[in-house]
Amino acid sequence: MSADDQKKRAGEAAALRVEAGMTVGLGTGSTAAWFVKALAARDLANLRCVPTSEATAELARELGLPLSTLEDTPRIDLTVDGADEVGPGLALIKGGGAALLREKLVWEASARCLVIADAAKVVKTLGAFALPIEVVAFGHKTTANRIADVLSDHEIAMPARVRTAERGLVRTDGGNLIYDAKCGVIHDPVRLADDLKLITGVVEHGLFLDLADEAIIGRDDGVEVLAP
Repeated sequence: MSADDQKKRAGEAAALRVEAGMTVGLGTGSTAAWFVKALAARDLANLRCVPTSEATAELARELGLPLSTLEDTPRIDLTVDGADEVGPGLALIKGGGAALLREKLVWEASARCLVIADAAKVVKTLGAFALPIEVVAFGHKTTANRIADVLSDHEIAMPARVRTAERGLVRTDGGNLIYDAKCGVIHDPVRLADDLKLITGVVEHGLFLDLADEAIIGRDDGVEVLAP
């Protein structure tokens, strides 16, 4: 079974957790897209959906899901989203889809958060996937120098690199930039998360700690449910 098949399996299992009348946070990325498709197929009554990115909003709109905003629905019953790494205690690295700020805002407004992923995303230690760090565009190179100092304090030698694509610098839906830090191993995720947030110019980082209530992992033989 391919990783995409495992993602689909996890997304479909997560969609079964949604009940009519719920307000649901819709994550961003390839795994979350399977959940959005499965949720639309259930055709539940009186749903309200809060997307975490313009890409997810467009998909949900195409599938006929009713959309709302975090301003209009500040309390969300359940958010379902993917992750780039799922570590011990359901500590996560997210942000590969450059939507980490909106994702974290929706997650923190949710009564419950459910992470979905394929089996390869489960790791013993966070850090193999480059940690995304969202920064304001103004003075971003100076901010990058401050980030490098913090990474060095955490025994991470490689400086973070600004994310680019064929069109140039990758910008988030909010107009910010993403720096990716190849950490290798993150020895103390809590301290690193705190230190990064103290940097002027850093908007948010991709360490999602103590936010996930449960994980559904797609595997070849079914799904595995993990708790913190």
